[in-house]
Amino acid sequence: LSGVYAAPVQDLIDELGRLPGIGPKSAQRIAFHLLKLPTPDAVRLARAITEAKARVAFCQTCFNVSEGDQCGICADPRRDATVLCVVEEPRDLVAVERTGEFRGRYHVLQGAISPMEGIGPDQLKVTELLRRIEPELTEVILCTNPNIEGEATALYLGRLLAPMGLRVTRIASGLPVGGDLEYADELTLGRALEGRREVTG
Repeated sequence: LSGVYAAPVQDLIDELGRLPGIGPKSAQRIAFHLLKLPTPDAVRLARAITEAKARVAFCQTCFNVSEGDQCGICADPRRDATVLCVVEEPRDLVAVERTGEFRGRYHVLQGAISPMEGIGPDQLKVTELLRRIEPELTEVILCTNPNIEGEATALYLGRLLAPMGLRVTRIASGLPVGGDLEYADELTLGRALEGRREVTG
């Protein structure tokens, strides 16, 4: 479709199409939505992107998004320094925080091992994770996604961390609340069985 749209419109579509999860049709739809926006709204969006790029970086300790050298969680002395939760992306950290169940510290890998995409341990913040293993640390929770890449990453990290005398745990993954057993795949149901807990009456 090159040449059908005016050059600035095509440039906008091309740039939007480079975003993850945005195909050519979605890029066109978003581009035309933006063109219909009142100018102040479009300028506000552009400013928000520019500001975020200028002011937000990654925490030098855990690699979460941060406005300063340290994110709010790393700077909080009330967090439990004996437990470290390893996640793939900052959005995963947010998901764990939302549960209200975890009061320790985090380490964000900035991805997962994926040979298909050419991502190996060297492209992740693994060396930085190993540098954070201190005597006060007693447990590392591997909270990577329950997919092939997440499992490979957890397995790799487990092998690295186990000899260090730490308790290395993996989050249980199983059935969603409200789900039916008959619709569960074998892996999910197997995980639910592995992650079973004692019922106390």
